[in-house]
Amino acid sequence: MYGFPMNRPPDIHADRHAQRVLDALRRVVQSLRTSSRTVEAKVGISGAQLFALQKLAAEPHLSINDLARRTLTHQSSVSVVATRLVAKGLVVRERAVDDARRLVLSITAKGRAVLNRSPLAAQQQLSDGLSRMTGPDRAHLADLLDQLTELAGLATELTPPPMFFDGELPRRRTTTTLQRKGSQGKRNGHTRS
Repeated sequence: MYGFPMNRPPDIHADRHAQRVLDALRRVVQSLRTSSRTVEAKVGISGAQLFALQKLAAEPHLSINDLARRTLTHQSSVSVVATRLVAKGLVVRERAVDDARRLVLSITAKGRAVLNRSPLAAQQQLSDGLSRMTGPDRAHLADLLDQLTELAGLATELTPPPMFFDGELPRRRTTTTLQRKGSQGKRNGHTRS
């Protein structure tokens, strides 16, 4: 009735552990969002692009599969980020010196200049935090997060998850922008309701 399932889950509103879980997830998402916006404003690339660029600077001549392993991301997701870095002239694709059949990515001088002006990617901070956990703790956390996404209906295996905050970030609409749009509508005889 009224869109609620008949078999309701138990009330978790008083469960302090549920709040701790959501607070931790909020902190992670907030830090990733803030970091990505800061990076975009400062150097004009996304947080995901910065993370990949930092990995390429630390270890040049990586294949897409190698970069995916270093960023703990699916190959198809990191490929999209690498393509954007190539398009911006921050990375080049070239034949591997030891095997001409293999394509590798290398950072350009322009890419290094961007890195010199960039903060540490929030994704790197998360990766560093995970590396300080024990293997069994990482496995347990992964199992619990998989279970949470499954139970929440957020799990999908149709497409691999993209890198955090990859691509163009939506621009926030400012009051000035809204006022300008409102005044244009009034001039054209349209009003917002």
